[in-house]
Amino acid sequence: MRTLLLAIALAVASSLAPSAASASVHARISKSGQTMDVYVHGTHYYSWPVSTGRGRHATPSGTFRPQRLERRWYSTKYNNAPMHYAVFYSGGYAIHATTEVGRLGRPASHGCIRLAPSHAATFYSLVRSHGAARTRISIR
Repeated sequence: MRTLLLAIALAVASSLAPSAASASVHARISKSGQTMDVYVHGTHYYSWPVSTGRGRHATPSGTFRPQRLERRWYSTKYNNAPMHYAVFYSGGYAIHATTEVGRLGRPASHGCIRLAPSHAATFYSLVRSHGAARTRISIR
């Protein structure tokens, strides 16, 4: 009887807790459309142009969680290029601000996802306030 009650209690608790797959913030990046749509608690809030990787520097596809955030960052690989409001999601790949806003809307990066500075700041703030564990980044 005690085991049955414990099993029921665990089942109820797990049904009330958010699942590991749920996210407060969900960024959906379309490499073919060069856009990033941002959802907060399932509601669409933003749609922004991006630049993803070009040529042999393709942006990896998949679903990721942020690994670290850097408010002010400079590339250690590409001549100290500024990567402010960086949300790193896979090794050295990040969603970050770019100074080359005229290139947004078409592939132009070495694999990162570039955003206009104000959009990158907004996304960075969302990830910080909701938490990396509650953020999902989907790239297709």
